[in-house]
Order: sequence, then C-alpha cells, then structure tokens
Amino acid sequence: MSVIKGQWVQIRRIILAAGERAPSVPEDTKEVPLELRVRGFLLEEKSEVGEMVTVETASGRKVSGKLEAVEPAHEHNFGDYIPELSEAGNELTRWLTGGDNDER
Repeated sequence: MSVIKGQWVQIRRIILAAGERAPSVPEDTKEVPLELRVRGFLLEEKSEVGEMVTVETASGRKVSGKLEAVEPAHEHNFGDYIPELSEAGNELTRWLTGGDNDER
C-alpha cells in the first residue's frame, strides 16, 4: 500500500534485541526484543508498508522506524463496567462536595 507525505502512520523500531535485555528482567521477557511503536505524520514523499521511514509526532519529535500501519485505529479501552467503582466514585464526589454527613 502506498503512503504519501503527511498521512498518519505507525512505525516500529527495536530498541533492545532479545539478547541485550537487562539480566534482572523475567526469563520470558528476555526472550523477546524491547520494541517501540510511535504514531505520527509521514515525512517521506512516498513510502510502502515495511520500509524505513521518519515521522513527526504530535509533539513535534522526529522518529525513524519501519512503517507498520497506515491511519491506525485506536484499539484500547478501559475494560468492562464495574458497578462498585461507580458507587465509590459517587460516594467520593458527595464527600468532597460536602454532601455526605458521615465523615467517620
């Protein structure tokens, strides 16, 4: 897939190879490289997924790495709804705003 300058992309770069990890990390962690993923605007005129490119992040940093994704989706979430957290939040709000007379 061709990507043009200015498109929002994600790059990937290996920071430490598996054999370079600190001796104090768990064994299963030592077996994999430490990777960096960064999103930003492509600075090259034209590129393809898998090529080495440079991006400019939203904060203005310039970072190089292998082009991994074009216009990547935000796939994170905050997990399932937990009713106890809602009630705790409501209690805390009442307490902080003086609406709760039970100060124990």
